[in-house]
Amino acid sequence: MNSWRDETQGSGDQLKTIDPTLFPEGRLSLGCNYWASHAGTAMWRNWQPEGVRDDLETLARHGVKWLRVFPLWPDFQPIMLLRGQFGKPQEFRHGEIPLADDPLGRSGLSAVMLERFQVFCKIAEQCGLKLVVGLITGWMSGRLFVPQALEGFNPISDPRSIAWQVRFVKEFVNFMKGETAIVAWDLGNECNCMGEAASSEDTYVWTATIANAIRVSDPHRPLISGMHSLSTRLRGHDNKWLIEDQAELTDILTTHPYPYWVRHADLGHVNDFRTTFHATAESCLYRDIGGKPCIAEEIGTMGPMISRDDTTAQFARLSMWSLWANDCRAFSWWCAHDQTELVEAPYDWNGIEVELGLLRSDKSPKPVLEEFQRFHDVMSRIPNGTLPPPHAEACCILTHDQDDWAAAYGAFILAKQAKLEIRFSTIEAAIPKAQLYLLPSLTGPSCVPKRKWLELLDEVREGATLYVSFGNGIVPHFSEAFGAEIVSRARATRSMTMILKGDTQAPLAMLGAEDIRLELTSGEGLGWCEDTRAPIFWRNQFGLGTIYGLAFPLEVELSRNAGSLRDPQVETYWKLYASIAAAIQTNRLVYVDDPAIAVTEHPCDAKTRLVVLINHGRTDRVVTAPKREGWRFESVYGEIVGNGERVEIKIPAMDAAIMQARVTE
Repeated sequence: MNSWRDETQGSGDQLKTIDPTLFPEGRLSLGCNYWASHAGTAMWRNWQPEGVRDDLETLARHGVKWLRVFPLWPDFQPIMLLRGQFGKPQEFRHGEIPLADDPLGRSGLSAVMLERFQVFCKIAEQCGLKLVVGLITGWMSGRLFVPQALEGFNPISDPRSIAWQVRFVKEFVNFMKGETAIVAWDLGNECNCMGEAASSEDTYVWTATIANAIRVSDPHRPLISGMHSLSTRLRGHDNKWLIEDQAELTDILTTHPYPYWVRHADLGHVNDFRTTFHATAESCLYRDIGGKPCIAEEIGTMGPMISRDDTTAQFARLSMWSLWANDCRAFSWWCAHDQTELVEAPYDWNGIEVELGLLRSDKSPKPVLEEFQRFHDVMSRIPNGTLPPPHAEACCILTHDQDDWAAAYGAFILAKQAKLEIRFSTIEAAIPKAQLYLLPSLTGPSCVPKRKWLELLDEVREGATLYVSFGNGIVPHFSEAFGAEIVSRARATRSMTMILKGDTQAPLAMLGAEDIRLELTSGEGLGWCEDTRAPIFWRNQFGLGTIYGLAFPLEVELSRNAGSLRDPQVETYWKLYASIAAAIQTNRLVYVDDPAIAVTEHPCDAKTRLVVLINHGRTDRVVTAPKREGWRFESVYGEIVGNGERVEIKIPAMDAAIMQARVTE
């Protein structure tokens, strides 16, 4: 498993060769997205440097380490197209002023705005804040911002618009690359919202064009994607913006994991079990599929009509803990300030955009900002200041024609509940070496190419374990591989439930199940349909390995169902994953049965590990774990008590504990 992680992910080494101080492995850098408190998107036109200084000093004092900032496109490139007879284009100007015949003039950039941005950089440096600059800021808070000369042109596909964007980024970056506060360039703010793309080739060409223009002027700073809501290259969706393309063309991927906006993440309360895993699940998906580091570049709950301040702080706290424990590098809140007093669009359009800040309009901090300093205080206790990434124990392979995010989200949460550390891949990527493969919620007749399926079966013959859950997916050699025969199948006409072998809890709904009449030949039953007694969950010895089958699309259906993944004490689907995890060698020191506790182990060296236990539940937990012979546990954060043969760990609601384990001499 270690060789697979180094082979397919490699995020640590890639990032360190760029800049070891920017989002390093094992740390979580806390930042926010910034517009000036007095003006929002109008800050560059309504420039008040002393007000900006007050903003930045306040943010730095409360533990903010970096800002994502935005040179608004029409302010910095205020080109107008003057027309002649019959409306024919005549000349580009700044108002009535002809463009100068120098680099700034030819790029259409405003010297006044560049000078203001330089002043901003100096203020940030004096406040100890690093800057990530979102270059093409044409989309912001529900409004499209483009220069007058380019209005009506699709920024993603129109050659004229793209040509001026190239001029913008080349000269802006060249002009600003001497500013030491700037640590990275960002393509722009959610540029995939600026215009519709006809194909993934269009989005690839736009990204490559802008990325290459940036690198011409500054080949040294890392380039951040700035995009959100990406999909894999697998079939089954119509999203033109792909994780693999952004990873190929940029250095750092980004998620914007707002539960309100992301499908399937909006089905629970923001402090529900499923929701507090959202940012980490999405960021890990992008990181693993893209093979590049991924950060939560924008995150928030979308204001007081979604959750009150203390609940929002709980959401932020658990998101920080989880992102840190899973090597997701950065957490950046949207946004710095409430914008309740602003009267320009988009603030007088959208009620949802005005109460999202870390600071209220009177500059008083909200509880979520207080979590920043609290997190820094805990991080100061971490030995050597860094957390090595956890070892992967399983490979979750996404397949064609499924809802890839739903499959990944459901599998990630079930794995965390079962204390199983997974990494993601796709069926079109090279199949890595792993001791356990998960293929969740197979869908459609072409979900797994035959050549890939045979490769997986070869891995099982050599001793690997394979788990497959089925929607209406079809794979070859089913009877031989699974030790079962499907007598017949039909669309279900009623709700059905499943009982698990040896489980005394209430039956589980078979979400999305078909009415399958299945008979085992060589397989062993582990779960049955309650009313028909037909096997639903089973395993079969195959060569030196084992294949597990589940006859309904558990992961996708849990993600899509509003009542699911909210209380793991009631919904015990995680026990399916736990039974599989128990059959493989995980080499963990700490085993905790409570599904509300996420546990990651981080080997520092051969004799030392850090163990992070995160309580995603709303009640305090006291969990016990068997002591491992030859190891001694010490508390880094939280209350840990030795008790004979067991270790007792007290974890407050929606908080964490950290242990250091050392080999005894």
